Amino acid sequence: MNIQTREIKSFFYSQYFSDGLRISLGILLPTLIMAQFNLFQTGLTLSLGALCVCVVDTPGPTMHKRNAMLICNACIFVIAIITGFARLNLYTLGIEIALFSFLFSMFTVYGNRAASVGTASLLIMIFMMDKANKPDEVLGYSATLLAGGIWYMLQSLLFFQIRPYRAAQQALGENMLDVVKFLRIKADFYRNDVDIEENYRKLVSHQIQVSQHQDIVREILFKSRVLVRESTYASRILVITFVDLVDLYEQIMATHYDYKDIHEKFGHTGVLEDIAALLSHMADELDNIGFAILSNTRYNKQINFDKELEQLKTKIDNVAKADPAISNLVLKKILINLRDLNQRMGDIFNYYNSKSSNLLLEKKPDVEYSKFVTHQEYDPKIFFDNLTFSSAAFKHALRVALVCIFGFFVTKSAEVLVFADYITGRKLVFGHHSYWVLLTIIVILKPGYSLSKQRNLQRLIGTIAGGVIGVLILVFVHNTVIQFIFLVVFMMGAYSFQRLNYVVSVILMTPYVLILFKFLGVGHLNIAQERIVDTIIGSVIAFFASYVLFPSWESEVITESLRDVIYANTHYLVKIADTMTGAGINTTDYKLARKEVYVTSANLSAAFERMTSEPKRKQKKSKEVHKFVVLNHILSSYLATVASSASSSKMTAKPHPDHLKLIRRSVAVLNETDKKLGGKTIDFTADKTTTPTPEAPVDLTADEKLLKEQLGFINKIVNDIAKVTDNYLT
Repeated sequence: MNIQTREIKSFFYSQYFSDGLRISLGILLPTLIMAQFNLFQTGLTLSLGALCVCVVDTPGPTMHKRNAMLICNACIFVIAIITGFARLNLYTLGIEIALFSFLFSMFTVYGNRAASVGTASLLIMIFMMDKANKPDEVLGYSATLLAGGIWYMLQSLLFFQIRPYRAAQQALGENMLDVVKFLRIKADFYRNDVDIEENYRKLVSHQIQVSQHQDIVREILFKSRVLVRESTYASRILVITFVDLVDLYEQIMATHYDYKDIHEKFGHTGVLEDIAALLSHMADELDNIGFAILSNTRYNKQINFDKELEQLKTKIDNVAKADPAISNLVLKKILINLRDLNQRMGDIFNYYNSKSSNLLLEKKPDVEYSKFVTHQEYDPKIFFDNLTFSSAAFKHALRVALVCIFGFFVTKSAEVLVFADYITGRKLVFGHHSYWVLLTIIVILKPGYSLSKQRNLQRLIGTIAGGVIGVLILVFVHNTVIQFIFLVVFMMGAYSFQRLNYVVSVILMTPYVLILFKFLGVGHLNIAQERIVDTIIGSVIAFFASYVLFPSWESEVITESLRDVIYANTHYLVKIADTMTGAGINTTDYKLARKEVYVTSANLSAAFERMTSEPKRKQKKSKEVHKFVVLNHILSSYLATVASSASSSKMTAKPHPDHLKLIRRSVAVLNETDKKLGGKTIDFTADKTTTPTPEAPVDLTADEKLLKEQLGFINKIVNDIAKVTDNYLT
């Protein structure tokens, strides 16, 4: 099966498509059912309530989804009532928009799920603005919206109740496919024609996606009682597979060496191309396992790599025979890593195929899973502490409030502007659906300039392209059944791609909305033109606001990311040293330190990518930050390599003093660098826990020599990071 076909099939098995199908059914069914009883308008109101609640139906534990949807329903009901009465007077509506825009935008201080509740609340406010309900109809209409929201919540929770493990299984499978792509990029480092610098950029960029997906899986697995605490086969196998997948990811990270050096030494032998080919084959095998997990099928054709590994071993041995002056120890280490990688893949395969996999039910966890997820605090003090201009959330909320008021003014002004419709020859009054201006502002404006800019461009491209598609369908396709099929397909596609690819989501959502308005009896050409104009107006307002009103530049906050990643690497290095000395380090503490390195590294890479999309004159020392990002990736990869070597059974019981000396130097440099960035330091006590033995051999074994070289290289990297940091701070 080729990669393109596999990716298409993976999409239809993914949580993205599953979410799109569930959301579409939740929104569409009320209207279809009520239409059968000649209650089409009631059905639309129910669907509108469902549409707003679906905003908070994001990946995560079912309990968190339920709580968020309950709060969202309460907010929708209250805000619908307030807006229904506030809209009777232009000034009270304006005050409401200002207050609620600020209040609900501040929900970002409580995390993404709370922010989505805020977004849903603003959406219902915007939709209610132009709803011409009489005062005695407001309560009934709001109750119908609430009923729609409750309907969506119940059908969503029912879905997860019927298949409680499916969301976790999908997230796990998708994360494994992310690791597959990461492994393919790592394989490219061993190809003779590779651009190492460019490949580093690809690797660092993809590391962000791996980390984000791992966080989603952790949230679903480790915060769900049914998955962690209940000893069922399905729950245990998902948890243990993920734990092994993270270890496997570390093993992939550990296959890292000085690629320029090994290409100079061994490029002419052809053995590096063989390593690349073997890694690619292993990626294919892991891809098959990941697809089987994602599709909930059994994969019974495990490939045995023992023969290829033996052939590679023979070639590596021949390299040493051909030129005894060149040590092939690095190649042997790569071979060991490949064998470990093969073993871990085999373990994951056996979980789903071996008859002895029932032993998983008896396997005791060696880590405390609850420590691997962040626990969001909802203390009101957090809200009030952020009411200051030093808070990015406060500046964002104030920006949204001011821009929404301005957009409201533009919206009302547009109702009296007349534009020529060159398509039909009639005169049009824009503003009938001009709540799209505010809707565009709410969707586009993000706390950071770069995210707002990206979303702005995506929204414009998607709306224009989708508008053209929608008009073409309505002009040339007159059969209402076919139009309805298009509506359903576009709707499912829009919600399936909303987290995967926002441009595609908007491209599909625009024709779906146009076809919907056609069924409501509104002229499709007029609506298409009006939607595009309103989107452009909203986009222009949002773009200039993100640049002018309390802008939040990434260069102003990226120092915090630099500081966090230095501290995480220092902490991880200290834990590795403790492991080497046999200090009895807790497995949970070690894996937490490792996780923190990966998370902070991904956060730094994401921050740098956002910074590069900002105006050049707003980018502070972008070249130094880029060097820092690359050096940090090399450092974390070498730490994974050393961690793998330190735990090897071939190492001596006590670490050699030279090893601890090098680690102490590296920790000292990292601590000093972190202090310059305003961070904390970590004490290094590993060498104090070992008693010197005079009779210890002076000569190092071959493995110890390689470990010393690796620690020396780490020392060089941390010194390079220190120099880059000095240049960044000056």
